[in-house]
Amino acid sequence: MGNGAKAAQKRERNAAKSSDKGPTSRNKVNEAAKNIVCQTCRQTFLLTTRAPALEEHAQNKHSKTLAECFPNFTK
Repeated sequence: MGNGAKAAQKRERNAAKSSDKGPTSRNKVNEAAKNIVCQTCRQTFLLTTRAPALEEHAQNKHSKTLAECFPNFTK
C-alpha cells in the first residue's frame, strides 16, 4: 500500500469524524443571553453587562438616569 492510499484513508476517517459534529455557532446562545433592554431605544444588552456600562448608555444616548432607561435592572 502506497502513501497516497494512506493519505486518502486518513482524509476519509477525518471527514467522517468532522461530519458528526454539529454547528459551532454561538449566535443562538448569545441572542438568548440578551435580556437587558433599554426602555427608551429598545437596544438589548447581554445579561452580564454591568451597571457602569448601562449607566454610560443612558447618559450618552438619552441623557437619562440608569433607573429611567432600565427600570427592571438589579445589581
